[in-house]
Amino acid sequence: MINDYNARLEKLTALSSPFKAYLYDCDGTLADNMAAHKESYMRVAWDQGYEMDGAIVDELAGLPVLRVVEEINRRYGTGFDPAVFSEQKYRLFLDEYIDRTLPVPHVVDHLKEHAGRVKIGVVSGSSRAAVERTLQVLGLSSFIDVCVCAGETAFGKPHPHPFLTAAAYLGVKPSECLVFEDGEAGVEAAKAAGMSWVRIDQLDEPQLSNPAA
Repeated sequence: MINDYNARLEKLTALSSPFKAYLYDCDGTLADNMAAHKESYMRVAWDQGYEMDGAIVDELAGLPVLRVVEEINRRYGTGFDPAVFSEQKYRLFLDEYIDRTLPVPHVVDHLKEHAGRVKIGVVSGSSRAAVERTLQVLGLSSFIDVCVCAGETAFGKPHPHPFLTAAAYLGVKPSECLVFEDGEAGVEAAKAAGMSWVRIDQLDEPQLSNPAA
């Protein structure tokens, strides 16, 4: 298993040529913040009288919060209002967690090393306020050419719309984009968009990390 920072960065770099644009997911890909997101989901559910298993947040990584809440309701028979839950979850995350966000070092450094050489986009299932603040905390705001966030396209991941929107804004073809993801929804969206992709959390599994796969 690839655990060493240098080995991970080298693997990402080796997989990154030749492309004209890199499209990065935010949470769990650039930002080491999935535990904080999970805890904020669980706290909002607890405040409404339900003890939620946080594993579903990992399972549905990459989906917009509204979709996650809808799936929680469907699977567990809860009656959360997705819009209200989403607002409460984001408020809690922004107020108590976001300023403690840490980077995923090899992915953040990969982005910085290639900024200015290729076009850089961030495509996320989180709100624009959360994404922009996260990028600010990570010191990445000035490197980003475009952000596409939750609610800004007709459909979110796993539909291809967010990635295709980013590519159109950047003026590149889908085949010229490489997507960096940590969740299945994002990979499915990249595939549907006709883009190559890398699972940054599974670099030791060639069938998942090979852009030609």
